[in-house]
Amino acid sequence: MIYIIRHGQTEMNQANVLQGRSDRPLNENGIEQAKSAAERLKKQGIVFDKIYSSPLIRAVQTAKLVGGELLPLEVDERLIEMDYGPYEGMDLKKPAPEVIHFFSDFQNNPAPDGMEPLDEVVKRSGEFLEEIKEEAEKYTILISTHAIAMKGLLEYLTPNSNGAYWSKYIGNCEVYSAEVKDGAYTVPLPYLTDVEHHL
Repeated sequence: MIYIIRHGQTEMNQANVLQGRSDRPLNENGIEQAKSAAERLKKQGIVFDKIYSSPLIRAVQTAKLVGGELLPLEVDERLIEMDYGPYEGMDLKKPAPEVIHFFSDFQNNPAPDGMEPLDEVVKRSGEFLEEIKEEAEKYTILISTHAIAMKGLLEYLTPNSNGAYWSKYIGNCEVYSAEVKDGAYTVPLPYLTDVEHHL
């Protein structure tokens, strides 16, 4: 079984800035979000055997708060956030015209020059998921990542989604789950989606 979580809030999230691969820690609210998610998962009897995380500090912090400090945690570069290239740090209240065009239709409009293409995000996500599939069949695994990287994982797990996840909002510390049955992943389902309301 796998549980995929988006990291808790950072100051850049709060400021509505395109964060990308900027390596910023959780803010106070982000720490509380992760603790709230941990508590709710624990109440439902979920105990993790292993954690995988993006190398960025906000994902690692979230992973440790939710999965526990004592669990083995493995950092995997394939879980890192989408590379926004020259657009990293952009004010999302005043996005560049080419970014507005891209965001208006993720399925049909390619990423602007310098940004990582979405199909690359899905490709690396899929390679990671295939690599851990046998583990996921036997153990309960937490995967700590980022909004677009998480959508890449969900897109890979839902082959007939036709890009529907790209435009879906995934809040801080939201969780999706999937399991492995007969050697294949099941379609992911939302597990925790209203973390803010539980603070």
